[in-house]
Amino acid sequence: MDPLAMDLKQMGLNNGGGAFHTRVQRTRGFVLIARELRAMGHVLPSARSIKEIHVQKLVAKWKADGLATGTIKNRLSWMRTWSANVRKGSVIPKSNADVGIALRNTFTGNRAHVTPKAKLAKLDERMQLAVRLQMAFGMRVEESILFRPEQAIQGNELHMQATWCKGGRARVIPVFHPNQWALLDELRSVVGTGCLVPPGMKSHAYRDQLDRKTWAAGIHDKHGHRHWYAQRRYELLTGRPCTAAGGRPWEQLTGAERRADWHARLTISRELGHERRQITDAYLGYRFASRKGGA
Repeated sequence: MDPLAMDLKQMGLNNGGGAFHTRVQRTRGFVLIARELRAMGHVLPSARSIKEIHVQKLVAKWKADGLATGTIKNRLSWMRTWSANVRKGSVIPKSNADVGIALRNTFTGNRAHVTPKAKLAKLDERMQLAVRLQMAFGMRVEESILFRPEQAIQGNELHMQATWCKGGRARVIPVFHPNQWALLDELRSVVGTGCLVPPGMKSHAYRDQLDRKTWAAGIHDKHGHRHWYAQRRYELLTGRPCTAAGGRPWEQLTGAERRADWHARLTISRELGHERRQITDAYLGYRFASRKGGA
């Protein structure tokens, strides 16, 4: 492994925050980027040696290779972590549009669903609780297994720590229903002051085991639980279904309904741990009927 790859690997593992799975993905991405730069003839001694021209060449290569928009955006997010760590924040524009990356069609159909009890029953107690946390609070899979109720519960809120969350973005999730409190009580009775990862087991190993067991149980789209949470929250916040669930698009809403829609999407975006309100399009459907076919 050359010096640049080694430098970036250490940066990916030790800097930038995020849960273990996030750090591993970022580290693999950094090593890939180092290899790509070397293949283009740029043999660099350290992470600080990367310049704006190198980033431009990488983006041009990714486009020429026909990579999906989402893949390029992920790689740019890794490069922004790099730029922050080496104090070169101006090298990469904050907006992907500034480097010619168009908005992608985030809404690909309504994925929202609740896993039935019959499928849950095929899992052991800890794995059942993980899946139920995903449905009840919109947690990602890794967040659900790292979540520690004794640390998180503050009043009527769950304070999700940065080390549990994707991208190291801490957030707050409200507890608004008796069933949620009942689930938290069940969880505490099992994990005490810990989390769902069994004692003596690494979180990434348990995540892999959970993925295998849920797939075998017929639970093939755990991310759909976040969609279901988002749509349920939208209806609670606005009093009507979102576009993805058959609700009316923006053009057909009254002024008051439009304001409620904007507020609900912003609130749900924060609760799900996203930086931009527009990301909720993937969960709730586009606000405008004219964008349903793509963007």
